[in-house]
Amino acid sequence: MDDPSSMYDAAFWITIAAILVLLMFSAFFSGSETALTAASRAKLRSRADKGDSGAEAALKVSEDSESLIGAVLLGNNVVNILSASLATALFTRLLGSSGVAIATLVMTVLVLIFSEVMPKTYAISAPENVASLVARPIRWVTLLLSPLVAVVRLIVRGILRLFGLKTDPESNMFSVHEEIAGALSIGQATGAVQKEDRDRLLGALDLGNRTVEEIMLHRSGIQMIDCDMPPSNLLDAVLASPHTRLPVYKGERENVVGVIHAKDLLRAVNKAVRENGTAGTLQNFDVLAVAMKPYFVPDTTALDEQMREFLKRRTHFALVVDEYGSLRGLITLEDILEEIVGEIADEHDTEADQTLTPNAQGDYSVDGGMTIRDLNRQLEWNLPDDEANTIAGLVIHMAQSIPEPGQVFSIHGYRFEVASRRENRITRLRIRPLNDEYGEDDQQPS
Repeated sequence: MDDPSSMYDAAFWITIAAILVLLMFSAFFSGSETALTAASRAKLRSRADKGDSGAEAALKVSEDSESLIGAVLLGNNVVNILSASLATALFTRLLGSSGVAIATLVMTVLVLIFSEVMPKTYAISAPENVASLVARPIRWVTLLLSPLVAVVRLIVRGILRLFGLKTDPESNMFSVHEEIAGALSIGQATGAVQKEDRDRLLGALDLGNRTVEEIMLHRSGIQMIDCDMPPSNLLDAVLASPHTRLPVYKGERENVVGVIHAKDLLRAVNKAVRENGTAGTLQNFDVLAVAMKPYFVPDTTALDEQMREFLKRRTHFALVVDEYGSLRGLITLEDILEEIVGEIADEHDTEADQTLTPNAQGDYSVDGGMTIRDLNRQLEWNLPDDEANTIAGLVIHMAQSIPEPGQVFSIHGYRFEVASRRENRITRLRIRPLNDEYGEDDQQPS
């Protein structure tokens, strides 16, 4: 039997020390991987802008995520396998053939607790802090192991191609918009972000994905002025309108020749009266002399681009046309701002309050021209707006016809009842969520 004192020689203690060092390296790689992948690039950029060099290094090292993950995993696996091999040799020397099982058990516990769970738990609790600390040494590890990582990447891609799978290392691994939207949704669910704040931020983010056509006032609802009407009637029409800017047409409504501003009109009328001393001189008043040149925009213009054009031109009003030049509607800067901040009302607005409240049966009375987005925003619903912009448009699209008053439809889990119709337009509907009364997406007219 071997002398026990001979087993605990210098080689024994060197092996123990090597195993401990390798476990520390394993903990370093595990924590670094978690921190660098979980850290918010937005927070790191904010720190870097304030002069944090560690955050700047973390941003640089995480730019090539494939090389980063490859180097960290390679380093982590090397130290784990090496430590397990040393432990197996050590316990075999001490306990003979049974030492293999003991070494496996002991190293599993040590690696799990000290090299995986503990460093990753700490890293996930403060990922930006840990990422800033480990970024520089990880960069050196990445550079040192880059040749081996490149070989591993080639092997992996070759194997994936055998199964018909292709990888694109240059593609963006995440969408900034989706990341922000997800963070806002989580924040609202936990109470950290108010619904109104979430809606405003998401509204601003969505401007680039939405077009003028989606929020414009349809031409059927535009108040317009005929340039050939008597000046006294024209003045009465402008004063009676709740709007400060009105399109002016000649002959037919499609032929818009100008836009009159109520203040410009009143100034011109006041000047004519003062110069001639009598209101009778208004009979010769020419409205086109004070009308502004109309500003036309395509219906496919993105909202963020249109807002920039409004600011650049220092105007708030544009007429929307389709690809054939036909008038489709109008849009104002206020319409775009309402997509961010919600409904903006003043003392001159004539429309009823858009706040929706249910009746005793749980039905919401909704104007047919209300946009699906506004309805979803107010009631936290999820009606689709891919095929139609308005509630009436959604019902017509699903029904494939113009329904009569009293008809009821079950669409995407909601009950739609046509309350009123004017000519070919659905003017009002009653809507409520279904309690599995009908199958979702079924249409149930009555």
